Amino acid sequence: MGYKYVFGPVMSGRLGRSLGLDLLGGRICSMDCVYCEVGATRTLTTERGPYVPAADILKELAAWKAEGFEMPDMVTLGGLGEPCLNSEMAEVIIGARKLFPDTDIAVLTNATLMTDPAVRRELCLADVVLPSLDSLVTDEFLAVNRPFGGVTPEAVAEGLLEFRREFKGKIFLEILLAEGINDSDENLGRLKDFCKRLAPDRVDVVTLTRPGTVKRVRPVDGAVLSRWRMALESGERRVETRTAHGGKAIRTDQVMDHVRASLARRPQTASQLAQALNADPKQVRSAVEALLKEGAIVARDDRDETYYHGTGHVLEDGTA
Repeated sequence: MGYKYVFGPVMSGRLGRSLGLDLLGGRICSMDCVYCEVGATRTLTTERGPYVPAADILKELAAWKAEGFEMPDMVTLGGLGEPCLNSEMAEVIIGARKLFPDTDIAVLTNATLMTDPAVRRELCLADVVLPSLDSLVTDEFLAVNRPFGGVTPEAVAEGLLEFRREFKGKIFLEILLAEGINDSDENLGRLKDFCKRLAPDRVDVVTLTRPGTVKRVRPVDGAVLSRWRMALESGERRVETRTAHGGKAIRTDQVMDHVRASLARRPQTASQLAQALNADPKQVRSAVEALLKEGAIVARDDRDETYYHGTGHVLEDGTA
């Protein structure tokens, strides 16, 4: 069957084969980050609501499980926007755990809603929470993350510290650097102090590896990443190459739907798709070519690799 809210699995350097759940159904977020790989935010808000009913997500998740695919390493709440905006997030986590009792549940979040005690309580239901905090310098924070009005880096940081005191699971903090925007020494110093207070289980310092929202935004170079990793006493681990073991591969007639759904949420190369979906690379290539022909996806060359993504991934200059 085709899926609207379940996508992947996709390969993640931190989570392995991650089966994604889209809790928004559209690009609804509390930020409009310049590097976002799913495209420009359409609805910028901090207002929670049942954007996608938990029952609809869990129905699809049960159907995916019933098809007998290889179990993922992680079930991850994320998708096209900020998952904490969904007021039924707790129901999704509880339902996913019932369906996948032996699989950890993770949540990707920009941490902006952690100022809300109710959101923190819901996030405590997860096993792993992966917040991002790209700058503690106000001007940089506004430039790289472009948040909803009133969101400040100080409030986000305090929310994260409160969450650390409440949460019994693992916190994987991500800091994404963009050249000339948030790679300053001042930001490094502030985040170094913050990481000592937060004591995350892991810190990932990364830069752009896929096309972002704003075409002119560039990644930092390897020397900058190395300096930041050393200063923060942690580092980005290389993306693991994981081989599927056992399980059921996707049938030829299913490849098209899975490729379409996955690319709607995350730009990927054909080889990344084949590995994550446990599908024959030739089938994936055929699906990609067919989707290109019908105009359902587009291709972009980026640093000697070709990434494919859904036509909804639009850059600020109007190009796809």
